[in-house]
Amino acid sequence: MIIAGCGPTGAMLAAELRLHDVRVLVLEQEAEPASAVRIVGLHIRSIELMAMRGLLERLLEHGRQRPVGGIFAAIGKPAPEGLDSAHPYLLGIPQPVIVDLLEAHAMQLGAQVRRGCPVTGFEQDDEGVTVELADGEPLRARYLVGCDGARSTVRKRLGVGFPGEPARNDTLMGELEVGASPEQVAATMAELRDVNRRFWLRPVGEGVYSVVVPAASVSDRATPPTLEDFQQQLRATAGTDFGVHSPRWLSRFGDATRLVERYRVGRVMLAGDAAHIHPPLGGQGLNLGVQDAFNLGWKLAAQIRGWAPETLLDTYHAERHPVAADVLDNTRAQMELTSTEPGPQAVRRLLTELMDIDAVNRLLIEKITAIGIRYDFGEGPDLLGRRLRDIDVDQGRLYGLLHRGRGLLLDRTERLSVGGWSDRVDYLADPAAALDVPGVLLRPDGYVAWIGDDQRDLDIHLTRWFGTPAVSARA
Repeated sequence: MIIAGCGPTGAMLAAELRLHDVRVLVLEQEAEPASAVRIVGLHIRSIELMAMRGLLERLLEHGRQRPVGGIFAAIGKPAPEGLDSAHPYLLGIPQPVIVDLLEAHAMQLGAQVRRGCPVTGFEQDDEGVTVELADGEPLRARYLVGCDGARSTVRKRLGVGFPGEPARNDTLMGELEVGASPEQVAATMAELRDVNRRFWLRPVGEGVYSVVVPAASVSDRATPPTLEDFQQQLRATAGTDFGVHSPRWLSRFGDATRLVERYRVGRVMLAGDAAHIHPPLGGQGLNLGVQDAFNLGWKLAAQIRGWAPETLLDTYHAERHPVAADVLDNTRAQMELTSTEPGPQAVRRLLTELMDIDAVNRLLIEKITAIGIRYDFGEGPDLLGRRLRDIDVDQGRLYGLLHRGRGLLLDRTERLSVGGWSDRVDYLADPAAALDVPGVLLRPDGYVAWIGDDQRDLDIHLTRWFGTPAVSARA
């Protein structure tokens, strides 16, 4: 199994595959990990996924928790009360920390990572994929997954459509030290924040500010901006450059918005930015990619290990493509709400009023944090197709039982059984579990695949998601 790209998505996917003993080689174009200490945010669903694999405590050591309010188009509304999660916060954390932790996690599980090895091409047939490296070396694998970013070579070579809109606006973003006083920064922000929504300076500690400012024009984002670019654009926007100096990291982003037509073609799949790009408003990009990996990992492992139902791998596209389409739509809406034109500003004022309604605010927060996702598993209770929060169970916390990446039957009736699926599904009888249903079947990614108390119906759904039972068990 080969993965192109060792960012958060590729590293997470490698770890998920190794939980099921799949041999994994990750090929990373860059010879060294990125050194820029860019702060990113893990949203609630991604935090939950880290807890499911026993990684959260290590991340919490390096991150800073803050409320999840005010993240939709930077409209300053507090988070609704009683969010359905044991982790109702945003975790701000340096991106290199996430990459390092996930890469180390994958390697500890047995994945191989080769840096300085860009994928330049591939050919697939009925038996596998032959991957070509820049030095001409061919490698053979059963499957290839492109996690190689917005300029994905795998996507381009695959030839699938990548429809959407090109960038119309560029924005500079970075972390720099500021020579101006905090009072001067605050006064200028108070004067300009309602006029230009794509401009802010926010303190991150020790005299360093997160700086976002509109760029002069759309540029090649492969070329990083300079300190002089920031100084010039700050003066054009705010009349002062605030004495910015000593940048920690500098980047630019555009509002290009694209979604690949197909996540899978034969034995080649796409995940993360290779499959979808959008503006970073709401901080959803990294989260969307990591969640792609969680969705794909156990399904691809099942296919390789030989127990996957016939259509299981097809559900990767069926489930994740609509999720990405929804993220693209909400980032399009957020970009419109940052416009200084009278029409979008009128809509922003109206939405600001509507967000005082709890249901509206809750809907938008659940979109951004991905806890509102419901996959289409057919007719059933509202919980079907949704993720289950980290509830109290007899053995501690639910997510502590999911570290191995297996399915789980949580049975309050003490009458159900996983039978011949015990090699891929765990079982917990717990009459006191904090659930209002008799039993639930969880997929390895934590989504509820079945609800009920009838063993025959359960067996149908075990077969649907986990294939036929083991021969020895049937005997």
